[in-house]
Amino acid sequence: MPSKSLNRRHFVFTGLTGLALTALPASAFAQTEASAKALVNSVVAEINRVIASGKSENAMLRDFEKIFAQYADVPIMARYALGADARTASPAQLKQFTNAFQGYISRKYGRRFREFIGGQVDVRNARKIRAGYEVRTRVKLQGSSPFEVTFLVSNKSGRDKFYNMFIEGVNLLLTERTEIGAMLDARGGNLNQLIKDLNRTA
Repeated sequence: MPSKSLNRRHFVFTGLTGLALTALPASAFAQTEASAKALVNSVVAEINRVIASGKSENAMLRDFEKIFAQYADVPIMARYALGADARTASPAQLKQFTNAFQGYISRKYGRRFREFIGGQVDVRNARKIRAGYEVRTRVKLQGSSPFEVTFLVSNKSGRDKFYNMFIEGVNLLLTERTEIGAMLDARGGNLNQLIKDLNRTA
């Protein structure tokens, strides 16, 4: 059974995965190591700003969804999470699923961000990878030892956005794909029903 500390890390930083995602045709600028690191710094700063705002939980969740939509590549992440069914979905279904996925992720993990209070994320280094840049961070939450969280950043949407995260080697986008697939299977492959349920979940 996973330890409480590992579960805490998973929920807090899977929420970060939920912060922003849309694949547009071509890059609008040349991506650099500095721009990829700046993107991750901005994500962390925005999360801290919302946490410190003193707003109600519902208002904070709305803000977290805005951060998600701004800094993550939601359409790419949603397509990956849906898997093979993304290829057979109609354009309208895919759009509806992407919107539902965005809200679902924001609500699911946004409620856990209070655990981030007093924590610290230090952007350490970045390296070029095939699909953009890998940005490594060192994370310390209150009451737990430091651990590594890696953001994958690309500018295929026209500007830098992150499209996946790894927490101590755990692929969070792959985890979401597994969970979404199980949810779809439980509904007999009915994508429209899944979309409706995602809009009501969490």
